[in-house]
Amino acid sequence: MNQLPRNISSLEVAEMVGREHRNVLQDIRKIIDQLGELKNQQSYFVESTYINNQNKELPCFLLTKKGCELYGTRMTGEKGTQFAVKYIDRFNEMEQQSQNVVPLSKDQALVTVLRTTADLVEDTQTIKNEQLEIRKELSLINEKVEEQITLTSGEQRAVQKEVAIKVYEIEADATIRPKLFRELHREIKDRFAVASYKDVRRQELQSVINYIRSWVPRKVS
Repeated sequence: MNQLPRNISSLEVAEMVGREHRNVLQDIRKIIDQLGELKNQQSYFVESTYINNQNKELPCFLLTKKGCELYGTRMTGEKGTQFAVKYIDRFNEMEQQSQNVVPLSKDQALVTVLRTTADLVEDTQTIKNEQLEIRKELSLINEKVEEQITLTSGEQRAVQKEVAIKVYEIEADATIRPKLFRELHREIKDRFAVASYKDVRRQELQSVINYIRSWVPRKVS
């Protein structure tokens, strides 16, 4: 069933136009008399009652939006404009309430905006924290990967070249050089804990080269 349209009490109208309620009642009754049988007065004005401060039941009218428009024709100029603004705002307010939409006060609206902003900031900070954690995890993974990567074939040749340069620098006797090659390769494996110089990790390449260049054999025999 459709909800009946809300109306404005003649008491509210009296307050809007700044007149005594009895005078507003007189105006409405005159308008009703003038309508006669030409129009259905119920679509404009509905007879009703209210209880005053002395707990007495007194007559009043409920005005529909059309009734307010009709009543407003009795006023001209600034007063008529002010009344039109007031009753239109009042009907809009009632329409919002009928749709379960409660207008927020300025303070409530401000609180809502601040809460929304706080939520957005919190969400943004959460995203930043998550991104930071992801970057940390990626960094750890990269470090672990780097630790596992061994020398490329080109880097292996570079190590062999450094070994040969060092051995030939130390010993001119071709019969002794093989022993020095074996000794240097053995010390590289011991120093860097690998089974072969080929298993040296890439991140230690420069350290291996520096070690070879500063290497001194234990003995030459």
